[in-house]
Amino acid sequence: MRTSRRTLALLAGAATAALALGACSSSDPLDEDTGDGGGSAPSDTIVIGSQAYYSNEIIAEIYAQALEAEGFEVERNFSIGQRDAYMPALEDGEVTLFPEYTGNLLQFFDPETTATSPEDVYAELQEALPEGLTVLDQSEASDQDSYNVTEDFASQYDVSSLADLADLDVDLTLGGPAELEQRPYGPTGLQDVYGVDVSFVATGDTTVQDLVAGTVNVANVFSADPRIQTEGLVTLDDPEGLFLASNVVPLVSTDVADEIADVINPVSAALTPEGLVDLNVQSTVDQRSTEDIAADWLAENDLA
Repeated sequence: MRTSRRTLALLAGAATAALALGACSSSDPLDEDTGDGGGSAPSDTIVIGSQAYYSNEIIAEIYAQALEAEGFEVERNFSIGQRDAYMPALEDGEVTLFPEYTGNLLQFFDPETTATSPEDVYAELQEALPEGLTVLDQSEASDQDSYNVTEDFASQYDVSSLADLADLDVDLTLGGPAELEQRPYGPTGLQDVYGVDVSFVATGDTTVQDLVAGTVNVANVFSADPRIQTEGLVTLDDPEGLFLASNVVPLVSTDVADEIADVINPVSAALTPEGLVDLNVQSTVDQRSTEDIAADWLAENDLA
């Protein structure tokens, strides 16, 4: 259906162009209307942006290939930078689709938010977005703070959730960046929300190494970190919403949201937390190209 609609649009455009040429045959051929200088994409092109971050670029490439497989014209504008750099381009319509993260994006527009659960964050985000922007379905996959233990620790003490830690008769030492000690989801948050007592060690850049070595037995690791897979870590569930949920979500211009939703929403539905970690492993460890990673993922999930 989409193909036939686009074909009709092209035929109509060709006819209109022919009439316009006939009407303007006496005009100066060098006097062309270049609009904004000829640098912007055609109005029917989906311009996809990404942060300068391999994980975000992989998701953006998945969006791009999924849309191209359905006949959409796509332009890639990857590695733009951080929100302060790319948000104006989204609000101006220069970029029309961007992989984002619900919690961090909500805090960008509403720094005073107290929402933490995936559902509450997503609902508040929809209300906080500026006019002209909306979000499609959020994914189960996320890239956010999380607490992890080793597979051996999880197996030995039968833990899969932060709530399970409260029942353990073992001294718990939490490792993470120095600022974690004062964060609301740090040691105080663990005690207040889950009744879990921990001592704290500032491990900085060696957090994962210290966890594997046993210097700490709980560690603050981002949920999409490829080392969760390569080092055999277990991310503990957070049923009470200690952490700000930051699920992968497509941020899109309202003008094209309905047109691309049927393509992008199934991508979000298929992207899991473990799947995102695996995509990142393919990039950082296997050194595969973003294009190949995206193509294979789409094929494996019957989306291309």
